Parts: sequence; structure tokens; C-alpha cells
Amino acid sequence: MFVPMDIYDRYEEKGDNEIGNDMAAIKAKRAKNAAAVKKRIMKRLKDTKLINKKKRTELRARTLKYEKEYAEERRKITELKREARKNNCFYREAEKKVVFVIRLKGVNKLPPKVKSVFRLLRLLQVHNGVFVKVNKATKEMLKIVEPYVTYGYPSLSTVRNLIYKRGYIKDGKVRRYSRKKIQNNEDISKHLGKYNVHGIEDMVYQIYTCGSVFKKVNNFLWAFKLKPPKKGFKAKRHGFNEPRPGDWGNREEHINELVSRMI
Repeated sequence: MFVPMDIYDRYEEKGDNEIGNDMAAIKAKRAKNAAAVKKRIMKRLKDTKLINKKKRTELRARTLKYEKEYAEERRKITELKREARKNNCFYREAEKKVVFVIRLKGVNKLPPKVKSVFRLLRLLQVHNGVFVKVNKATKEMLKIVEPYVTYGYPSLSTVRNLIYKRGYIKDGKVRRYSRKKIQNNEDISKHLGKYNVHGIEDMVYQIYTCGSVFKKVNNFLWAFKLKPPKKGFKAKRHGFNEPRPGDWGNREEHINELVSRMI
């Protein structure tokens, strides 16, 4: 045990009893300081546990709310379709707000403009996939790269499976990101908590519904690296909607079947 030199100097002037009292006082002070430090640490841990418990409770409540919204949306569409059939009409659903795009072709013999669009869409490798918000600009971009990609409208289960099974996030400093697998909600809350996104289900909701912070959540996700599809592609040189069925182009809802074979 370390004892300051001034204590040793005082030992020469004091008796054994006084020296013992000084040592006892030092030990008591150290014990008091250690107890205070321990108390602060325990309080901090308790506060952290309470905060995390509150976040989990709120996340569960939001998840139930999301499920009710999804169910209500499905019920509403079913009723509208039924009503249209009664009146001998067709029901046309609202235009989808999000598409999932998969790159089919490598870098060989690609026009420079196509390469630039691939970089903008973050489709840097074959079988990379990304969510894209549908607007005028992205429609024009998809027209440019259409012969080299396939895309369509992802279902809720497809969005969930992609994020849960193939989801990776950007971790680290800006421009020095590392690719990190989604393992817990804490990593999400750390980066997206200020946008009220604290868990995977919050991310699924923002992507599927094209929510108010879709761009933040989508940029936080690393481009999905998918496997070649089971049973392979039909013919990459031909379009999905051509007389001879191929692979590139807009698959609409059929993209979900392809993604399920590539996850």
C-alpha cells in the first residue's frame, strides 16, 4: 500500500497509537471514496437499464401499432376490390412508393452513363440490391439502367426478410464506414434515435411505407449482397415482359419470388 512521504515524516514525531489512528483514517477515507464511486456507477447502470427498458416498451408498442396499420391497409384494399367486383369494375391500387432494384450485369461493356447511375444507386456489384424511392428522378435513372437490372414492388415480408436476414449497416465515421451486421437495436438507436427510429421494426416501417425518414434509414443500410437465385435466372439478355420471358426490367409484385430465392 502506498503511503505519502509526509505521513512517514509525521511517523517519526508520533507514537504507535497515533500512527495507527492515521492509518485507520486513510483506510476509512479510501473506503468512503470507493463506496461513493461504486454508488455512482450503480446509479448510472440503473439509469441506463431504465432508459433501455423504456425504449423496449415503446418499441413493442410501436410494433403493435405498425401491425394494426398493415392489417387495416390489407382490409381496406380487400374491401375496395370486393366493391369493384360487385359493380363490374376493376380496382387499381395506388402507385407504389418504393421499389427494390437488383443489379444483374457486371462492369464489362457498360456505357459510362450506366456506370454513373449504378454508382448513384449504390449498385456496385452483381446481385447487389437496394430500396429506391419512386419519383421522377429515380424513374429516369431506372430507364437508363433497365436492361441491366430487375426491380419491382417489395411486400412487407420481403422487406422484413431482407433487413433481418441480409441487413448490414454503416458503422464508424463519415467516409470511413465499415460494414456491420445488424445484431441488436442499440446500434440502430445510436445512429437513428434522433429520428425516433430505435429498432429493426421501425426501419421496416419506414422502408415499407416510404415514411418521413425513409432517406435516412435507407442510407444507413448497406446495399444488400444477395446470392445467385436458386434454379438460376431464365435469360438475362431478355426482358421479363418480352414474348420470350427473361429477367431484366420491371417485375412488379413478382420481385418477391425472386428475392426469396436470393436471400
